[in-house]
Amino acid sequence: MTSPTTLKSVPALGTHPASGSHPSRAETREQLAGASYDLLVIGGGILGISTAWHAAQSGLRVALVDAGDFAGATSSASSKLLHGGLRYLQTGAVRLVAENHFERRAVSRQVAPHLANPLTFYLPVYKGGPHGAAKLGAGVFAYSALSAFGDGVGHLLSPSKAAQDVPELRTENLKAVAVYGDDQMNDARMALMTVRAAVDAGAVVLNHAEVTGLRTTRGRVTGAELKDRLTGEEFGVNARLVLNATGPWVDHLRRMEDPHAAPSIRLSKGAHLVLKRTAPWKAALATPIDKYRITFALPWEDMLLLGTTDEVYEGDPADVSVTESDISQILDEAAFSVRDQQLQRDLITYSFAGLRVLPGGPGDTAKAKRETVVTEGPGGMLSVAGGKWTTFRHIGRTVLKKLEELPGRPLGEDFEPVSELPKRMPLPGVANPRAVEHRLLVDRPAPGPRMGADTARHLATHYGSLAFDIARLANEHPELAERVHSDAPEIWAQVVWARDQEWAETADDVLRRRTTLTIRGLATDDVRAKVREVLDGKQK
Repeated sequence: MTSPTTLKSVPALGTHPASGSHPSRAETREQLAGASYDLLVIGGGILGISTAWHAAQSGLRVALVDAGDFAGATSSASSKLLHGGLRYLQTGAVRLVAENHFERRAVSRQVAPHLANPLTFYLPVYKGGPHGAAKLGAGVFAYSALSAFGDGVGHLLSPSKAAQDVPELRTENLKAVAVYGDDQMNDARMALMTVRAAVDAGAVVLNHAEVTGLRTTRGRVTGAELKDRLTGEEFGVNARLVLNATGPWVDHLRRMEDPHAAPSIRLSKGAHLVLKRTAPWKAALATPIDKYRITFALPWEDMLLLGTTDEVYEGDPADVSVTESDISQILDEAAFSVRDQQLQRDLITYSFAGLRVLPGGPGDTAKAKRETVVTEGPGGMLSVAGGKWTTFRHIGRTVLKKLEELPGRPLGEDFEPVSELPKRMPLPGVANPRAVEHRLLVDRPAPGPRMGADTARHLATHYGSLAFDIARLANEHPELAERVHSDAPEIWAQVVWARDQEWAETADDVLRRRTTLTIRGLATDDVRAKVREVLDGKQK
């Protein structure tokens, strides 16, 4: 096994001519404190990241900060889907479904085909269930029609054929299976690639930087006071306009501007479980629980993802967690369509919970639309929260358009309007993942170690063409070609890459969001210690 000292001694990637060099945290703090920005985005979830990306593309001087890691909360705790929203058809929201499909197809085909995977969904129809076969058959046909039949024609399938693709499908009292198509992703990886796109466009970003107060000039919010959570260093950022994109914490920051600000949102907790699979799954299950709710069983990262719950959450967002009640509910609901042998508790490798940000008001959270809420405070700070992962590009463009049209035009006039930006700007690494995987396997150096097929596939579908830089790093430093854990596809070159190219500062940054080791249940004490040793080799 490679020693941590050997790994730590690998030079920073900035010394490699094929890869750009990110500034150190100290250099970034100095850059943030020494300049005046057009837009300061507070919040590094996908909403803030997307807005920063589009704003930087417009030519604005953009800064983005987050108290934790990028996508460290809700944005890496989703159901990992890019989807049209089948349940919205029940409420007659046909236009919304069509818009979601448009964004889904744009991301999966032009913007990030290396990060999105097509996924077939089976919607089982059981005797006594909340929906009949005819209704669901018509529903999936309409759903596929709204995506221009780009994923095939929604139809009904026999239980026996469905069971061939999903051996763990419960077939007792199964009348039929409705079939439709959507897409899947690793949400943390998609968010990190969007951060990289924002930086490539000129944005300055810093994670683990907490806002401790707001700067004001003549009653107007013109920046923020910050504290580096890793070093304790305090500094400030000046900006023409401040955007509060802190997700579940949006009202907390609003009250920094106005202590009397009324609540603008409500929160709904969604919990998920990750389990080892007992058999191959060629399709996902979307099982109706009642008239409005669906429970998912999704093959994801060679594992099985189950969820989600949907209940009002009124506690501190930082304290959200998966409870015993959540685990029981998820397993009980999955048991409607999944056989018991796949639902054993000893198969659970990880659990996580996120908070959906919903418009304030009464009503069942399960029926609430995933709308984006925009409010403006008395000091001119704009707050934005909510929405769907699928439409992250659309939300970023919409928020930027609102910023452009604010009275008094605080952003000025000297930038490209969002309407003039390219409609489908690709994320870094865009490539056909199958071609990248093939190249990684056949273009190995003669004396070098052979890359495992699972590692090649993992690199191709998580980095796209950037996987070649990681492979080159492993070829130049053979100790980095070794696996981080024998049961996972990740290699040590990815940890060094995360350290030098993806703003990873803590072991959790690496193990939970830049790799899949935590969700596989493989973030052992030994692995964590070695990862921390590698991270300690980075200049602060």
